[in-house]
Amino acid sequence: MPATSIDFARIEAVLRQASAAAAQHTLPLFRTPLAIDNKLDAGFDPVTEADKGAETVIRDIIAQAFPDHQIIGEEWGTTGQGHHSWIIDPVDGTRAFISGAPVWGTLIGFAIDGVAVAGLMSQPFIGEEFIAVPGRSTYRRGELLRTNQTSGQTELAAARVFTTTPNLFSGEHWSKWLAVEQATRLQRFGMDCYGYALLAAGQADLVIEPYLNTYDIAALVPIIREAGGAIACWDGSEPSGGGNVVAAATPQLLDRALELVNAA
Repeated sequence: MPATSIDFARIEAVLRQASAAAAQHTLPLFRTPLAIDNKLDAGFDPVTEADKGAETVIRDIIAQAFPDHQIIGEEWGTTGQGHHSWIIDPVDGTRAFISGAPVWGTLIGFAIDGVAVAGLMSQPFIGEEFIAVPGRSTYRRGELLRTNQTSGQTELAAARVFTTTPNLFSGEHWSKWLAVEQATRLQRFGMDCYGYALLAAGQADLVIEPYLNTYDIAALVPIIREAGGAIACWDGSEPSGGGNVVAAATPQLLDRALELVNAA
């Protein structure tokens, strides 16, 4: 189904409405004592009432606006089917959220036939919003509104690279992280979705992470692409559905990163 048949002004309005509603659930709970549930029997995958409440209101707003669209959420699963889908991570970076670090964000993506073409990342504590629709990726903070533009970096040796933690690469992927670390100028950790947003804004050049779910990345794909960046799974495939992902400031840098990762 072509993107030209979609009213993206309405898509953008719903993205922003849902984000604002989510903030009413997340902000009052940020930096407060919270009950934390663990999704895993072995390991730690936290979830809080902020995650669950925010996703509930996001889903309600989308369902009212587009009752025939599919909704995919981290906390409440998948409802509906069809060409159009909304992909939600109400609090991407729950570990950051429960630690009081403002690098978590609310992610809402809109996809056509599995490819994300619009998306929003909101960090309501800082008051920042990164949003993209076809032809435009923008940044908003209060009255400040500007176009996102990646750095234009093409060389690995000069690249600033983010990943949430190198521990994600333990085991079979460890050699890949070492290759990236040794080939790049600067590495920073613990950024969650905020790292991808900074790439779109020109403040980072590479973000690389394995084992992502669709709700971790779908909203960020159009924000990066519409800012001039490039993003793919390590095998070169479409990343909207998740997987092992690398995002880059330019297609040239993406090609170099993919070559490096696949040789390691």
